[in-house]
Amino acid sequence: MNKIRYSFAILITITVLNQDVIAQSVNWYQQDRTADTPYNLGTDAVYNKLLKDVEGVPVIVAVIDSGIDIEHEDLADVIWVNTDEIPGNGIDDDNNGYIDDVNGWNFIGGKDGTPIAADTYEMTRTYAKYRKKFEHVDPAKLSGKDKEQYNDYVKFGKRIESEMKTAKEQYAEFEEREQFFAGVIDHIERITETSEIDKPFIDSLATSFDPTDAVTANIYNYYLDETGEIPSVDQLKFELMAPLQDALNHFGSKFKYNWNPDYDPRPIVGDNYEDKTERYYGNNLVEGPDAMHGTHVAGIIAGSRNNDIGINGIAKNVRIMTVRAVPDGDERDKDVANAIRYAVENGASIINMSFGKGESPYKEVVDDAIRYAEKNDVLIVHASGNASMDIDEGENYPNDYYKKPKGFLFFKKKQPKNYLSIGASGPSAEDDMVASFSNYGKKDVDVFAPGVMMLSSVPDDNYEISQGTSMAAPVISGVAAVLRSYFPRLNAEQVKEAIITSTVPNDTMVLKPGTEEYVPFSSLSLSGGIIDLAAAYSVASRMKGKKKVGKKKAGNIRA
Repeated sequence: MNKIRYSFAILITITVLNQDVIAQSVNWYQQDRTADTPYNLGTDAVYNKLLKDVEGVPVIVAVIDSGIDIEHEDLADVIWVNTDEIPGNGIDDDNNGYIDDVNGWNFIGGKDGTPIAADTYEMTRTYAKYRKKFEHVDPAKLSGKDKEQYNDYVKFGKRIESEMKTAKEQYAEFEEREQFFAGVIDHIERITETSEIDKPFIDSLATSFDPTDAVTANIYNYYLDETGEIPSVDQLKFELMAPLQDALNHFGSKFKYNWNPDYDPRPIVGDNYEDKTERYYGNNLVEGPDAMHGTHVAGIIAGSRNNDIGINGIAKNVRIMTVRAVPDGDERDKDVANAIRYAVENGASIINMSFGKGESPYKEVVDDAIRYAEKNDVLIVHASGNASMDIDEGENYPNDYYKKPKGFLFFKKKQPKNYLSIGASGPSAEDDMVASFSNYGKKDVDVFAPGVMMLSSVPDDNYEISQGTSMAAPVISGVAAVLRSYFPRLNAEQVKEAIITSTVPNDTMVLKPGTEEYVPFSSLSLSGGIIDLAAAYSVASRMKGKKKVGKKKAGNIRA
């Protein structure tokens, strides 16, 4: 296995794991359910027992995300290929409106291949729009809607100023830490050229009057305590510097891009952004400049099983379609809607959406795309979000109800029948079984799934541990893919029903995310429980399928 680290490690902590620890803890969610591990998925047991001599049919899962490393050693064999497109000829061979879309499409890039890496938040975009309108007006002369917008303009401006200041301060702090640890690494490289690093030498460093020697000794002793081994200099450099670089990238993006009202990358795309009906823009470079998140999601769903490389995804018989629409920042409603439509029109049966935001100015455009997916029997699986929030009360967009049409005072809230919202759980069977960061909601979160300490693929044939509802959603997408593969006559609504009804409500008292309040776990979602692959399979096996098979575009598993 190649390099492994925690992608969520913002503070400097050393996180080296040996293979036994990885097998026992990091892959916890795939292991068998026992009395001590009642909320594992039990994937291997399902394949070894229930599916031992059963052949499934191929299923296309579209991953709308930041991009995917389609060359990854554990994903290359499961990447969707548009067999109606001739690679690299510059012609739209299948007449679907997208030129050379061999493995999917990128809606946040220009025709010349230039990608958008980062974008602003919706609040930043709204503030920038209001600033043009209100920067030089007399607020005393405003009334009605303009007055309301002006008040938002002032409120948003204060929030943005505060966020920019905080991000710059945090960036400076981590920049100082990076310089310090770069000096430590230089020091280690010098002493390893002249001395053998063993326990007696490490102990001698600990008693040195040189403070850098003492820091070096602490680092080596930490490794020895955790692994029983002395790490190489390259290993130390990776473990110390990679999280720091993550932190600098994170906080740098906040003030350079996300909260910066003067930043607008949209001209790169070259579309008419105000035309929400525009469909055909972008490029076919599906990896993008940072495919970490999407590659991690794809690995959980369908990392090649039993190839003796890396990790095993939950589902086999899967083809992963890459649809890039999520930048570092808030995704735009127009791009999300077009990504959903692209996935539906090119044969996806399941769409994984591990992203979300607090505002959706063009929600009706996304709603129309979800209706289109519903009409075409495509299941949508969405991460509920990581704000420790009750989304029955707050919002995490896209969401599971359609916007009320203008003029319909008595419009009854309607929900799509093809939509699942997912919360994140961990390996514990105690009061911390729900992830502390996870959103929840008795009406608007359907089911919980493992989303803590998840090992999966990341670019350049590497693997990382990450967590979030972004990791829980692909667990459900993987389960749904198993059901759609082995029960192809079940429609999207039935697959959703099988997943929800197979989940056993759990009344263990747990900490409600973001609070010190204890509540029954069953009160945090519609199903009241955590996904069980074997139980979902059992429920699906008793259903009478409502769908005719053989109509979707298949594509190929890449050789």
